[in-house]
Amino acid sequence: MTLEDFQNKVGLKFENKSLLQQAFIHRSFINENPRSGLAHNERLEFLGDAVLELVVTEFLYAKYKDHNEGDLTAYRSALVNAITLGQLADELSFNDLMKLSKGEAKDVSRARSSILADAYEAVVGAIYLDQGYDIVRDFISKTLLVKTEDIIRQGLYKDAKSFVQEKSQDINGLTPAYRVIDEEGPDHDKRFRVGIYFGEDLIAEGNGKSKQEAETDAAKNALARKGWAGV
Repeated sequence: MTLEDFQNKVGLKFENKSLLQQAFIHRSFINENPRSGLAHNERLEFLGDAVLELVVTEFLYAKYKDHNEGDLTAYRSALVNAITLGQLADELSFNDLMKLSKGEAKDVSRARSSILADAYEAVVGAIYLDQGYDIVRDFISKTLLVKTEDIIRQGLYKDAKSFVQEKSQDINGLTPAYRVIDEEGPDHDKRFRVGIYFGEDLIAEGNGKSKQEAETDAAKNALARKGWAGV
């Protein structure tokens, strides 16, 4: 897939195509190609994160008029977390468009999902700058917000850490413990890999940009591995 194909797929026509190109450039590519004359996507990601949160919050506030603040916050978290956005970016063929270092390009682990999630936010930032708020809201609606009903129906908004603790205590008589297995990257762009343990047994691992995010990812993976419904 090319950038032109992507624009056709999502129904966009960028005025400044370099913005869209930048949205798919990971820092590792710039570090490996310092003379490329290109810029990585982290500033666009920073902007897109804020735009995405506003659009999602506005949508949920208007759609679920009888739901309290706690419910809306849980719904929003389920929509904008790295897992959901990474899966969405994969569906949109972001892997075909990313510019990564040779090492990152070979990595197909869950760390790649986090990179794709960041790229989705960067694309949101690029669309906002190039096309404005109404157009970026339409893009988010067509790609992400259409998943809201399924997320609520499947209970994917629930607190995975609390849920896995309840199930583990009920079934195994054990309280899960979380341990950092690995962390990498500079201080401004840390990536954590965390394991969830039942006693001494490693049940699953999770990745995230913070320990909390990685623990939540690990909890969801443990629920899936154990076949415990609800999240």
